[in-house]
Amino acid sequence: MEIRDILKELREKQHLTQEQLAERVRVTRQAVSRWETGETQPNTDTLKLLSQEFDVSINTLLGSPRQLICQCCGMPLSEDSVISREPDGSFNEEYCKWCYEDGNFVYKSKDSLLDFLVSHMPNPDNLAEEDRRSQCDSYLSQLKHWK
Repeated sequence: MEIRDILKELREKQHLTQEQLAERVRVTRQAVSRWETGETQPNTDTLKLLSQEFDVSINTLLGSPRQLICQCCGMPLSEDSVISREPDGSFNEEYCKWCYEDGNFVYKSKDSLLDFLVSHMPNPDNLAEEDRRSQCDSYLSQLKHWK
């Protein structure tokens, strides 16, 4: 879906008129109309307001153009329900809700995350713990949080 269709669907799902949505995100009704016809798109600040208004990530508003992954553990962030939030309730699209909550990182060190991953991940190839730890460490080292 395109942003114009997503915005219209979200607005209608909440039974809002274009005028009501415009008031909530501090734009004109004409701006909302232009978004929904695809003539223009909301700017970055307005996307943040729309994200809060509809309780969806900016990535979702844009039609999920990027495949998001947690920059701490590498988990795909394919649904808004697994994306972390800041203390103000806004989405933090860089981390999952298990690695980052209420403005704080859950894992204080890469070793603590590795301990968790090695003890909870399936091991269908029956690899030694040291080998699994090394594989996970190699992958995690590529993520923004651990660089």
